[in-house]
Amino acid sequence: MTAILGLDQGTSSSRAVLVRPDGTLFHTAQRELMQIYPHPGWVEQDPEAIWSSQAAAARAALSETGHNASKVACIGITNQRETTIVWERTTGRPIANAIVWQDRRTAEYCRELAEGHADGLDVEALVRQKTGLVLDPYFSSSKIRWILDHVPGARAQAEAGHLAFGTVDSWLVWKLTDGRRHITDVTNASRTLLFNIHTLQWDDDLLEVFGVPRSMMPEVVDSSGDLATASELLPGGKIAGIAGDQQAALFGQMCIRPGMAKNTYGTGCFLMLQTGTTPVSSNHRLLTTIAWRMAGETHYALEGSIFVAGAVIQWLRDGLGILNSAAEVEALAASVPDSGGVVLVPALTGLGAPHWDPHARGSMFGLTRGTTRAHIARAALEGIALEVTEILKAMESDAGIRVRELRVDGGASVNDLLMQMQADLLDVPIVRSQTSETTALGACYLAGLARGVWSSLEEVSRQWRESRRFEPALGPDERDRKLAAWQQAIQRTRGWDSTSI
Repeated sequence: MTAILGLDQGTSSSRAVLVRPDGTLFHTAQRELMQIYPHPGWVEQDPEAIWSSQAAAARAALSETGHNASKVACIGITNQRETTIVWERTTGRPIANAIVWQDRRTAEYCRELAEGHADGLDVEALVRQKTGLVLDPYFSSSKIRWILDHVPGARAQAEAGHLAFGTVDSWLVWKLTDGRRHITDVTNASRTLLFNIHTLQWDDDLLEVFGVPRSMMPEVVDSSGDLATASELLPGGKIAGIAGDQQAALFGQMCIRPGMAKNTYGTGCFLMLQTGTTPVSSNHRLLTTIAWRMAGETHYALEGSIFVAGAVIQWLRDGLGILNSAAEVEALAASVPDSGGVVLVPALTGLGAPHWDPHARGSMFGLTRGTTRAHIARAALEGIALEVTEILKAMESDAGIRVRELRVDGGASVNDLLMQMQADLLDVPIVRSQTSETTALGACYLAGLARGVWSSLEEVSRQWRESRRFEPALGPDERDRKLAAWQQAIQRTRGWDSTSI
């Protein structure tokens, strides 16, 4: 049986899936991946462990199903974005641990850049104009600079052309091709703060600002095409699809027309709205990013990142101790008809889009003697749904598009009460995908389209299936009241200064 091999390299695990030509997943293998925390706010991973865990997952998927190169049509890769790896070109040896996307060690450097470049250059405006992003340590550029400035001899090696930079996709392709291909796709390139999303080129001005030699940068390729040939793991296998995880999920959800949107409910939330072939600038500090590029055509998206979503449920369990397991939250929250006036802003690690306030902290308002753990649990779920609502409304305003439905995936999307809350607050249907593996599926779709497994996007889109649809059931007055209470809570949260205590 011919299949597509999808490599899904995530922050906490590496997965490999095999997908049939009818779009169904028939096997999955997974290997855990450790994170390293050398200092508060620092998050690292061993690049060799990233590769070995991904290779082990792929070998398991292939051996457990009896697949080899003759039975695999192609390979699709999707990956944690922004995570930064620098290695020696001659040996392939990483010169430092990977700096993970969550890492905040360059926050002060980014703040200094935002306050003004030495030449009087408005770096924040330059970044916004060329990349569609905001100046934040979340992205790769400041991580590269940190490695060059702190690993002995690294900058001299880089300037001599001896070092290569890559996000995780580049690293996997390098390993798969035994160092013959140093590439990244446009979606991952667009998350570095070094790539001009209008010219589709590495930008000399930005490379200079961040002190990154051009010689380090990978070749930028489409998300779908004849990208590389593997010599390791699956010799002769064609790597034909690459996309960052959220873009792959957008494609896996078949959000192929402007105005289609998806949200992934995980530790955080990642909401993306497809905006077509023209990038849309945001007036609400959302991210303008590349959704994918295939057959010479680039599609763009607006993205909003929420730092804490499912993680607030873990906090209820581990921090407050009001849950024995995360799975209990739905039943507990459903045991009361409403939150009893409690509003919970889950800004436990700051606020992401559209506020981008790293100093904000989580807060609860409206507590009374009658407040129970059930009210707090319900307020936590509402807080997640309200965060998403705020971002989607901002997206609609920026793009001038009314979203007709929101397609959802991720671990917390199995929570029926949360999905109903989301439909009620957005006043649009929430549609849960039949498969939870939309990220890996998106990478496989990109690869399969390039290799002729499917003849068109329309053919692929017919394979997408919904498992359940949640229709709005909340009256407009009650919805407006909840949204107004949320805005009041957000303003109070952002005005709180914990350093004054």
